[in-house]
Amino acid sequence: MNWIILIIAGLFEVAFASCLGKAKETTGTEAIWWYAGFLVSLIISMLLLIKATQTLPIGTAYAVWTGIGAVGTAIMGMLFFKDPASFWRVFFLSTLIGSIIGLKFVSH
Repeated sequence: MNWIILIIAGLFEVAFASCLGKAKETTGTEAIWWYAGFLVSLIISMLLLIKATQTLPIGTAYAVWTGIGAVGTAIMGMLFFKDPASFWRVFFLSTLIGSIIGLKFVSH
């Protein structure tokens, strides 16, 4: 169950990074809403990370959490923020996904 909580925490990390990207592109009230989304996503992500680390090793949990955030944010950037999707970028994101899965399998 804590692996599921950790994955959800990682997805909220993607959400708070994406909210920052959108806030940067907007002004006024719309930017304030994106910053509010950032704060809510950040709080939820941190609380879920804390919950997951109650039974998972902290080093593994943190590596998986940041990995999900990095991969998810990079994919969001390619899909919504016009970040480049070069072969090498996708290749190394794939190796990062493989590393995240590997950490799950070698953790107790």
